Amino acid sequence: MHYLYLAVIAAVILGVIVGFAAPDFAAGLKPLGSGFVSLIKMMISPIIFCTIVLGIGSVAKAAKVGRVGMLALGYFLIMSTFALAIGLVVGNVLHPGAGLRLDPADAAAVQQQAGEGEGTVDFLLGVIPESLLSAFTEGSVLQTLLVALLAGFALQKLGAAGQPILRGIEHIQRLVFRILAMIMWVAPVGAFGAIAAVVGETGWAALKSLAVIMLGFYATCLLFIFGVLGAVLWLGARVNIFSLLRYLGREFLLIVSTSSSESALPRLIAKMEHLGVSRPVVGITVPTGYSFNLDGTAIYLTMATLFIATAQGSPLGVGEQISLLVFMIIASKGAAGVSGAGIATLAGGLQSHRPELVDGVGFILGIDRFMSEARALTNFAGNAVATVLIGSWTGELDRTQSRRVLAGHDPFNEATLVDEHKDPEPERAKDAVPA
Repeated sequence: MHYLYLAVIAAVILGVIVGFAAPDFAAGLKPLGSGFVSLIKMMISPIIFCTIVLGIGSVAKAAKVGRVGMLALGYFLIMSTFALAIGLVVGNVLHPGAGLRLDPADAAAVQQQAGEGEGTVDFLLGVIPESLLSAFTEGSVLQTLLVALLAGFALQKLGAAGQPILRGIEHIQRLVFRILAMIMWVAPVGAFGAIAAVVGETGWAALKSLAVIMLGFYATCLLFIFGVLGAVLWLGARVNIFSLLRYLGREFLLIVSTSSSESALPRLIAKMEHLGVSRPVVGITVPTGYSFNLDGTAIYLTMATLFIATAQGSPLGVGEQISLLVFMIIASKGAAGVSGAGIATLAGGLQSHRPELVDGVGFILGIDRFMSEARALTNFAGNAVATVLIGSWTGELDRTQSRRVLAGHDPFNEATLVDEHKDPEPERAKDAVPA
């Protein structure tokens, strides 16, 4: 498996070279990256279903699951607000878009994106699948989450009669993770196609003209991850952010290669369980976080809005920025219900809040692919930190196991992607690493 990720790195470098050397040919390689991401997304629904059902079905009291869910949602709301506020502060310091004159010719491409935004009622109704099985075919994380919660609570009510079903689902989970491990061998091909296509289509032109907002956005994401998330993680769980990110290094590489945090969602579930967070906490926090804890998207929404307003010659005042902050807190929660949570959510939000600014969204389409990588990395880091914190606050984090894992004494099984430490042998405690 080590050679696999070396191959991914080599594929990324080769993709960049091909993108610059043969742009037209490289642009035609986009289906390779899209196909790989589709293969990963194919596995998300069954993995989430198995994880949540096994987690909830094994918990004695339903109140415990509800407590975890409410705590997670409260945390997501607070951290998203922090992310949006940081985006506003940095945007006011950098003044992105100053001195630029936007070309309205790109506006037409954005109008369709703006129309894709969902209202609150449509978003909530969309959580309910058309049938019990359609949640697995629609590819909606929230629909799968709802069905899994119902199934988990039902098995919990069955008691001993539901144990054979739980054991069957556990075997299915092992099968699903084995299929995922097989799919991962296609990662170098997918990474090569995705990187080559974006370099071939974009080149350096967009990067030169929009370097300020792009670099500012990356710097803001780094500030949020290591400053805010790092401090919260240490104060709330006494876990070092650098150790956690190093443990998730391969997932970050996968996200950079595909520009999609969803490509690493199944591995995050498996790795958080291996880290020592209980199944119920992982099963509730990770899938919910992918819909409601989009810190990178929140930062992007505020900075991109300030950039567009300034570039169009109508900068926002302090009062307008505060109202924008409140609006984006709500808009960012619906990002998972929109196809292309970056550009589409930004366009849809502006269409509802400041319609006159929608035309400017087309100007950043050229580098949105590069900014989406930072969005995805920040979203992923935020969900990893949230899972550890919720586990710690609810007493569902095995600290002995987490210290062993982060110290490198208990490596993750890359071949099966299934955690085996849940039923430790009696003598296992002797191997524990002291704090």
